[in-house]
Amino acid sequence: MDREPGVSVRLKLTLSYAGFLMLAGAVLLAAVWVFLLRYVPETIYTPRGIQTLQADLVRAFAPAAVAVLAFLLMFGLVGGWILAGAMLAPLTRITHATRLAANGSLSHRIMLEGREDEFRELADAFDTMLTRLEAHVAEQQRFAANASHELRTPLAITQTLLDVARNDLNRDTGELVDRLHFVNTRAIELTEALLLLSRADQRSFTRDHVDLSLIAEEATETLLPLAEKRGLTVEISGDVAPTIGSHALLLQMTTNLVHNAIVHNLAEQGTVWVTTSVHPRTVMLTVENTGEALSRQVVSTIVEPFQRGTGRIRDGHAGVGLGLAIVKSITQAHDGTLTLTPRLAGGLRVTVQLPAAPPPTVR
Repeated sequence: MDREPGVSVRLKLTLSYAGFLMLAGAVLLAAVWVFLLRYVPETIYTPRGIQTLQADLVRAFAPAAVAVLAFLLMFGLVGGWILAGAMLAPLTRITHATRLAANGSLSHRIMLEGREDEFRELADAFDTMLTRLEAHVAEQQRFAANASHELRTPLAITQTLLDVARNDLNRDTGELVDRLHFVNTRAIELTEALLLLSRADQRSFTRDHVDLSLIAEEATETLLPLAEKRGLTVEISGDVAPTIGSHALLLQMTTNLVHNAIVHNLAEQGTVWVTTSVHPRTVMLTVENTGEALSRQVVSTIVEPFQRGTGRIRDGHAGVGLGLAIVKSITQAHDGTLTLTPRLAGGLRVTVQLPAAPPPTVR
């Protein structure tokens, strides 16, 4: 916003230093003057006659006091200007870094030297903010590039199928319609997943009291036919786990976790465990599944958008590569933490930890 030009902070501090020094000097001179008047008699008798000492003292003290105050004024202005410049030097570096960040340079860091004080605390906080902002921008750029690539694929396939149909009018339209329907469905799923991910990142949702155990039961019942079709056993247990958040988003999060646990499982006789637990300040949702042995390196990357994990895709249920990315965003939007751990016997353990809902107030 446009502002009218004003006095610099350095000049304000200089005037403040000089004014305080002048005030302190004036008080000191006044104290000396009162002391002298108290102990020096007004007149004395001498062989030459009566002498007025206080009048002589005034004539001698006043010019000296004025000279001292003038010296203090000049000394306060010069010294205050130098001290203010030294004190505000870190602020100049912070302002320079802020302008660089405003112009798009997020790699610059202040790195203010010295011991801890208010300016260094501000500089460290600004450096931390720049680090997080740079990482967030880089993540968004990667996400935009991946999303563009993923969306371009079904559109390119659709264009190819339409070109083939236009050039070959005798081609079976039933097969073409089926393939177009499949590709269009995948594009819709990807678009809906992107919108859901954006909604979670922006935290644009209403928070209500919800029970994670009921959400886990609802998600498990929805996906039970898929588990039975694959010959898997789903076991659900746990305690009532009250928290505060969006029922729709937490249901989507749990559904994604259970769906991943079913899809990325053993070919037969696999198991999925869904449990909830309550702790003093948090509630936890844990989803475990049997499956292939996973390395920690693979586990650390599968929460990124469009990262499906090597060898973890199953025919017909590969998804759009946003399942765990959506889980991560929903968890962070609810001020929670997401932990992925490979199981020693194979498979994955995913733990979502959310703040527990405060106990109801008794009226």
